[in-house]
Amino acid sequence: QVQLVESGGGVVQAGGSRRLSCVASGRFVSINAMGWYRQAPGKQREVVADITSGGSTNYAASVKGRFTISRDNAKNTVYLQMNSLKPEDTAVYYCNAGVVVSLGPIKDYWGQGTQVTVSS
Repeated sequence: QVQLVESGGGVVQAGGSRRLSCVASGRFVSINAMGWYRQAPGKQREVVADITSGGSTNYAASVKGRFTISRDNAKNTVYLQMNSLKPEDTAVYYCNAGVVVSLGPIKDYWGQGTQVTVSS
């Protein structure tokens, strides 16, 4: 079984910064793309940023230039550095990873989520 555990959420003032971390653990062969999603109250879950195993990144337009996704493959960890935070960034942030568990298809895994609240 594969587990993704996020950390780093909390309350931050508008304009501030926060760094989220997500560690993958368990039995698996490799991790492909990893990403961060978020879901605000009453809204659908949306992708924030993702990163391939080779380090290529994509960002949602709403966070481009403010957020940075990175990963440490040796630690099976993905990070999300969030700067210039806005109240509209308030949401539960979820980690996602495409994992090769054995000699088979890539399986999608999710973390339990971590709350980020940006106060104005």
